[in-house]
Amino acid sequence: MTFPTTRRDVLGAAAVGTLVTAAPALAQTRSAGGRPVPLTDPQTKYRSEPFPEQRQPWPALARDMNPRPDHGERSYKGSGRLAGRKALLTGGDSGIGRAAAIAFAREGADVAINYFPTEEPDAREVVDLIRQAGRKAVAIPGDLQERAFCENLPRQAAQQLGGLDIVVNNAAYQQSEESILDVTDEQFDRTFKTNIYATFRISKAAIPLLKPGAVIINTLSVNSYDPGEELLDYASTKGALLIFTKGLAKQMAKRGIRVNGVAPGPIWTPLQVAGGQLPGKMGEFGQDTPLGRAGQPAELASLYVTLASDESSYSTGTVFGAHGGSGNP
Repeated sequence: MTFPTTRRDVLGAAAVGTLVTAAPALAQTRSAGGRPVPLTDPQTKYRSEPFPEQRQPWPALARDMNPRPDHGERSYKGSGRLAGRKALLTGGDSGIGRAAAIAFAREGADVAINYFPTEEPDAREVVDLIRQAGRKAVAIPGDLQERAFCENLPRQAAQQLGGLDIVVNNAAYQQSEESILDVTDEQFDRTFKTNIYATFRISKAAIPLLKPGAVIINTLSVNSYDPGEELLDYASTKGALLIFTKGLAKQMAKRGIRVNGVAPGPIWTPLQVAGGQLPGKMGEFGQDTPLGRAGQPAELASLYVTLASDESSYSTGTVFGAHGGSGNP
């Protein structure tokens, strides 16, 4: 059945159309407080000049990098998206893990960070930032190569936080070598133990502690899809993590636990100055991306927050990419 069109109908439709058209524009130019938010060119938002050649002993410290990475210390603003959550992050002292830890705390979560014992100076800064956000901070140093430590880590975090809702397997070991002939058994073994064995062990130990609605987030890499020729062992672990993430997501769906991944491209973190780049190649880092620069850890924080929040309740077995235009996710 049809009804005759009235002048009121026409005017109403026009008004609705105007609102629909205007809303996206307003969303792009207004903050929640009504103040204009200027658009930012991603090519120039952060440093595009080559990084100076530098090297630190593994695992390196963010505080001693030139320039220091941006983890969102000053820029990330929370809005309560993770209020009351309890999160554990490995590699939470610096790099992408630090950015996620800061964002989680400012979104209302209590946070436990794991890190290698010599990274204590960076870890102290993160603990202070979490507490400044008004959240509980737990610091758990230890070596992820050790099976017993990995198996106890989720339980230790849950005991000190009062529960566990979010697990981020982020810590990684990366060393660049020009040829497979230069990769020792010791390096190959350490890379696999840190990157894939630890993720397996921590996830396995955490799952009995997680309730429906909890999440596991694994840090993958652009190397999961397009391996760098100088990162043979590292890329192999990241390829394994991709399949591990997708397979575990299928298993955990029956428990109501979501499992997802983030696949970064070239991001300015201590990994790069602790052997992640070949000697003399630091100036090329990130320069070959379509955006023409390396990324900063702060640019990935919102991806971890989104995957950790209930807003992504239908996303599991999914990988978010952040690679400056290069990569597959």
